Formats: sequence, structure tokens, C-alpha cells
Amino acid sequence: MHFDKKTESEAKREILDLVKEYCDTYHNQKEWKEGDRISYASRVYDNEEMVNLVDSSLEFWLTSGRYTDQFEREFAKYLGVPYCSLVNSGSSANLLAFMTLTSPLLGERAIGRGDEVITVAAGFPTTVTPIIQYGAVPVFVDVTIPQYNIDVTKLEAALSPKTKAVMIAHTLGNPFDLRTVRNFCNKYDLWLIEDNCDALGSEYVFDGTTYLTGTVGDIGTSSFYPPHHMTMGEGGAVYTRNATLHKIIRSMRDWGRDCVCPSGVDNLCQHRFDRQYGALPVGYDHKYVYSHFGYNLKATDMQAAIGCAQLKKFPNFVERRRHNFDRLRKALEVVSDRLILPEACPSSNPSWFGFLMTCREGVDRERVVSYVEEHGVQTRMLFSGNLIKHPCFDRMRRSGQDYRVVGDLTVTDTIMTSTFWVGVYPGMTDEMIDYIARTIIDAVRSLG
Repeated sequence: MHFDKKTESEAKREILDLVKEYCDTYHNQKEWKEGDRISYASRVYDNEEMVNLVDSSLEFWLTSGRYTDQFEREFAKYLGVPYCSLVNSGSSANLLAFMTLTSPLLGERAIGRGDEVITVAAGFPTTVTPIIQYGAVPVFVDVTIPQYNIDVTKLEAALSPKTKAVMIAHTLGNPFDLRTVRNFCNKYDLWLIEDNCDALGSEYVFDGTTYLTGTVGDIGTSSFYPPHHMTMGEGGAVYTRNATLHKIIRSMRDWGRDCVCPSGVDNLCQHRFDRQYGALPVGYDHKYVYSHFGYNLKATDMQAAIGCAQLKKFPNFVERRRHNFDRLRKALEVVSDRLILPEACPSSNPSWFGFLMTCREGVDRERVVSYVEEHGVQTRMLFSGNLIKHPCFDRMRRSGQDYRVVGDLTVTDTIMTSTFWVGVYPGMTDEMIDYIARTIIDAVRSLG
């Protein structure tokens, strides 16, 4: 390839055409056959993602830019919310969502150290980590089977004068009881953070209106890690309907600064050098005024470029996940006396991340999982099982401080010992789903 007689746009077009040809020739060529391993998740993409990625890299802007702006607009439109902020991971999204609620701009409703946040122990640790690291107190409530979400009958018992928020995830795509939790939060003037990292595309009917999960609470979060519903490799998002929360989110995401100018833009407000903030001198450069203790949690434009292509495919991803889940559940009905099969939350239409099963009494999960894995089907536990029994809680367990448990966590412990799941990602064919079903059926029948 020689560029000496080409314009920059012609050279770029030639490069991108070659990238498209490369992807079509060397990627996504292998078809599954029995005997091949079936992972619980995998990326689903085509040449559009790769072309976008290279297109962004050729611009060499590297940080957030035009693809980021495009993704934030289009993702917010998909969700039906006015505000969306792209970040570098789902864990950062949860950190940012929680820290937003500590802002002094929220007055008496701001979460302070020692305030309590209702959550669950049967989930992923990064839903809880920001609470602990800030110095607030997580209050753990048990969950239910076969929905694997918070037991809403325990909410009143979890309440105390120190309660400021509820922060919980929709488990593997299955929405928690949003009606009850939202009404509880409204009743007691509590914030609600929906960790939507495993449930993007799930729907819930609330007061006669269908909402996407993540948009009923005050703040929602998403993850774009490779196994998730759509991917940027790494990446996440924080979204809200509340303009004040959005202002805080953007400030804390972008170093804590007070200025709203995007990268590479100066003096958007026309008051860069003529105002006074805090105890700073009048006229101090507004680009370097910090109204919060923040971070740099922005994503790169290369990540956003992939996300823009993924978002076009996303509705089809959701439909395929539902198809795969329904096919697998129908096939496994024959062993429902051996396994508790998952059930959707009433009023919901889940965008399933995985297919959860709990072994009934007399069925040994470890033996079943070993059999399934040995026959080429990847499995996963429900993340931490019971988070407070992990080594990260050793010091806190010994001190008996820094967290509360409401009642007991009997069902959470059952999940820890008896539950596992397999994938339903959109790249799975009917033949793969049928093989997973046969393998699980053989496992529970031969080992039960």
C-alpha cells in the first residue's frame, strides 16, 4: 500500500476496507461442533466493531471524543433517559454512582460516613465495595429462590434512622421487585441505585408503563466487559433522569472539577477567569477548580467506537438471549424434580445474562458441576455466593462492626452451596443449547 498519491481520506478508506476484509476472512469463522467447549459467555461482533476501532485509532485522539459523545447520546436514547456518562468499567460505574450520593450538593440527603445502605450479600462484590470503602455501612438482606433477588419482605426490618439508600443488582438479568423497592424508597426518602450491569435490556412494568431496568431508580449502572450483554472490552455507564445527579456524576468522573468544558475545549461558560470559588482568589482558572473529590474514570474513544457498533446489534442480542433461555428451560423441565429452575420476577421481561439452577436436596452441586465441566460446558457460581464469608470480610467479621445483617442469610447460604449457572449468550446456537441441556440432564440423573 502506498499513500504518496492518495488524500488522507482515500488512504483511510483503503485501510478500513482492508480491516473489514481481514475481519470477514479471519474472525468468526469457526462453527461449533459437539466436543468443542461451550463457554458461559463470549463476544459477538463483526467487521463493524473492528472498523470503528481502527477508525478511532487512526484519529489518535485516544481519550473521550466524538465516539464517546455519540455513544452517550444513543445509549441514553435507547434507555429513555436524558443523561448518560460513559466510564472505563462497570465497577467504576458503581463507584461513581455511590460516590455521587455523597456530594454536599445533596444537602441532608447526602450519604455520610456511618450512614447505612441496604443491599444483598448474594452478588458481585463491586456493588458493595464503594459503600465499605467510603465508610458507610452495608446492611445485608437475604434473597429468594428461584428469582435470586432481594427478599422485599425484609426491607422494613432493615430500615434504621441511619438508612440513606438501597443499592442492589438485578441478578443475571432477572429484575428485582422494582415496584416494592421503589415504593419503599419513596416512602422513606431513600436513594435507589440499580446495578444494571447484568441486566441491560430487561423490562419491568411499573404503574402501567414499561421501563428498562436501570431507569426506575435514581441512578443506573451498566458494564461493557466482554461477557456482558454488549461489550467495549472494558467500559461502563452511569445514567439518570436527575439533572443535579448528572452534574455530580460528570464532576466526579472528570477529576472532581467544577468546569463542564469537555476535553480540548476552553471557556465554554465565558466565565473562566472572573469568578470566585471556595477560598480561591477571584479569577482563578475555572478549568482547575474542584467542587468534589473526584477521579478520572473516563473511557477511551476506542472503547466507545466499539460500543457504537454493538449498540446497533443490541436489540437482537436481547431477543437471542431470551430465545436461548426459553429453549434451555423447556428442555430442563424433565429434571425440575432435581433442580430448581429460574423464574422471572412478576411484571418483568428479563434480558437473561445466564441460566441459574439450584440443586435440590440429595443432589450434589460439586459432582454435577464437575460432570458438566468435564463434558465441555463452562459453569459459574452466583459470584460471591455469600460475600460476608469471603476473606475480604475477615477483619470486619472479627470486629463485628462496619456492616449489619438483617435476620439470617439462609437462602444466601443455600445459593453459596447449591447454585450454579450456565450461559445463554447470543452467539449460542440451538445445537449448543440442546447440548448444554443434555449434559445437565445426564449429570443430575447419573449422579443424583
